[in-house]
Amino acid sequence: MKHPNPIRLEDAILDHPVLPHAEWIAARKELLEKERELTHLGDEVNAARRALPWEKVTKDFTFQGPGGPLTLAELFGGKRQLIIYHFMLAPGWEEGCVGCSHLADHFDGARRHFEQADVSFVAVSRGTLPELEAFKKRMGWSFRWVSSHGTDFNTDYGVSFTPEQVATGDVGYNYGTTRAAYEELPGMSVFYQDEAGNVFHTYSAYARGLDILVGSLRFLDLTPKGRCDGEGMEDGWLRYHDKYQSEAAASCCGCQ
Repeated sequence: MKHPNPIRLEDAILDHPVLPHAEWIAARKELLEKERELTHLGDEVNAARRALPWEKVTKDFTFQGPGGPLTLAELFGGKRQLIIYHFMLAPGWEEGCVGCSHLADHFDGARRHFEQADVSFVAVSRGTLPELEAFKKRMGWSFRWVSSHGTDFNTDYGVSFTPEQVATGDVGYNYGTTRAAYEELPGMSVFYQDEAGNVFHTYSAYARGLDILVGSLRFLDLTPKGRCDGEGMEDGWLRYHDKYQSEAAASCCGCQ
């Protein structure tokens, strides 16, 4: 989730304009108008997302959870809405993607609230259940996480790709708008189940469409240095949350 036009940190910090209070207020009000426009546009996009036509899920998928096999319908847990996060952890991986792990650190706090609004949440990965469980225990997470190992689920929902696709870079990721050189990529999909038990796919998002789920980045967006992602977060300051203390020197500005 790299910023498309990263700002060089030295340009953002060194020789930055400093204004008297009255002039600063005027500049802040000018930005406030743009922020309001963005808020209103966000409201429009949210409404359009809810109005997006659905597609019926006709394929049977079986996932492996701690309590045994689960169908897609059973992942709803008696609720009408289901959010699935496509977590990058493939068979044979000892740990999940650091970017997905960063995002996953937000799940447990948020779901205490949004799961009260007729929503069920589950993370899904192609890795085997023991691999998921081991990494989940290490990271201290409590959200539900199931394995789609041996199914077409990840492929059908655009987050897992064949070596042949990766070799060409044309993996069809993010509705064909993004070229990538990885067999696993992140995403999020939403489903609805009606009274008759029919399941519908209502929405999926990928790449920077996942930014809306990452609260820590929203905090950083308020700061002068922003996300410190001139070279990409995962190449700079971002770590698994249990590795920051030992690698504190690797901050975006190179200082403790």
